[in-house]
Amino acid sequence: MASPKKINLALQGGGAHGAFTWGVLDWFLEDSRFAVDAITGTSAGAMNAVVMASGMEAGGEEGARVSLEAFWREVSARAQFSPIQRSPLDILLGEWSLDHSPSYLYFDVMSRFASPYEFNPLNMNPLRDVVDDIVDFEKVHCCSGLKLFIAATNVFTGKIRIFSEKEVTIDAVMASACLPQLFQAVEIEGEPYWDGGFMGNPPLYPLFYNTDTPDVVLIQINPLERKQVPKTAREIVNRLNEITFNSTLLRELRAIDFVTRLIEDGKLSDEEYTKVHMHRIFASELKPLQASSKLNAEWSFLTELRDLGRETAKQWLDTHYDDIGTRSTIDLRSEFS
Repeated sequence: MASPKKINLALQGGGAHGAFTWGVLDWFLEDSRFAVDAITGTSAGAMNAVVMASGMEAGGEEGARVSLEAFWREVSARAQFSPIQRSPLDILLGEWSLDHSPSYLYFDVMSRFASPYEFNPLNMNPLRDVVDDIVDFEKVHCCSGLKLFIAATNVFTGKIRIFSEKEVTIDAVMASACLPQLFQAVEIEGEPYWDGGFMGNPPLYPLFYNTDTPDVVLIQINPLERKQVPKTAREIVNRLNEITFNSTLLRELRAIDFVTRLIEDGKLSDEEYTKVHMHRIFASELKPLQASSKLNAEWSFLTELRDLGRETAKQWLDTHYDDIGTRSTIDLRSEFS
């Protein structure tokens, strides 16, 4: 049997939609043709990454799969006690969104007029307990077979901070997922941090500086393009967030394309610079999902996203297996035209 092909994974954030990423990871871990060299992640992507790293160090690929399922099961179990649930109308319409939920609408309006320091003075975050229960950070710190990089945004400087596997703590994970409208800034070493998605969703450059693996598979859950003009206030805010959280990713993809062209033109040495092969796994079924569904942690919704992630990963790998290690499967130039 041929040796597994090495890949790096880049995991976007997106709340409950991160269950799609769970499904993709589950398929990669099941498929023996691949070995993951490094993972970079933000927000929900960071959570998936540290859970996978902890589980892999404890029990290999199967241990990682078990840990990922345990994490998402616990997320769903804790969410049952949340006041923010789908309304009977959403259920009747077969929508996974919370757009008609009175509690969600009240919370949405409240978050625009009051800060989390006012409506959540005790800074409660049930996800913190879930991550702390599932992740063994000592195992993450000594993870030998997997490099890990998660991102947070420094509130003071506006700069990105990358936490490697030896630096990752529960605070770093929560900082990476700290949306400032919902949670108080997470303080680490005297510095406050917000969601890493503002400066990298996810950051790609740690993979280039810290690994020799040229293939990067981006697991994308936030659409780059939409063909309709948002008209409601909620749609406008959602599209603004998508554009903001994708902007740094697009800049990094543009830089990769620029360096690739210089290497191909012989202006840079391919012995000194790595020609990156960029790949992307994305499902069109994610586009119609409303932004409010990112707060929907019902088990049936999470498993539907997981199954979509597994099937999408399977189809992508069946189509592009031979491309890995050879060429990019994203036409980067078309991304900016």
